[in-house]
Amino acid sequence: MKSDEREYSVLSSSQYCIKEYCLVPLREEDMELIMNWRNEQIDALRQKKPITKDQQYNYFNQIIMKSFRDDKPESILFSFLINSVCIGYGGLVHIDWKSKTAELSFLVDTTHYTDKNLYKSDFNSFLTLISKIVFEELKFKKLFTETYDFRPYHIEILEKFGFKEQKRIKNKVEINGKNVDSVFHVYENSC
Repeated sequence: MKSDEREYSVLSSSQYCIKEYCLVPLREEDMELIMNWRNEQIDALRQKKPITKDQQYNYFNQIIMKSFRDDKPESILFSFLINSVCIGYGGLVHIDWKSKTAELSFLVDTTHYTDKNLYKSDFNSFLTLISKIVFEELKFKKLFTETYDFRPYHIEILEKFGFKEQKRIKNKVEINGKNVDSVFHVYENSC
């Protein structure tokens, strides 16, 4: 099986698409792109220092590869494609199979992230695709997310999609010499 043909055993499909956007199980060929985007956007992540190529590939081989065949993986991550080109990645992390909840993870190419209109289109398409997987296929109850408050545009997209602010932790982290709040949102299955 080639790396781009892997499937999660807990999902019924290996591809979820809307218009030109698709989610496919995380591909090894996208690891260096993702590493670069993570390192370029480190301030927006709960990542303390840049990731090396060895760390990125070890994570893929030791964690992601195992999750493809787990009946209850801790995470389900996808390469996010537009017209078959990887522009980001994301999915579900910190999955709690008992309570049927998961945390949303999402990151796109830095050039997409810095273009508000492009980011809005990308993120809304990702949210549409991932919510179908979470609520229609996995039958989960809640999806939650944590965002640093210096990303108001990201928060605005979440809230317009239907995420509700659940709590805020004041001055949770220091980024570039400034204390920032952590904002937690939840999206619940309406069915």
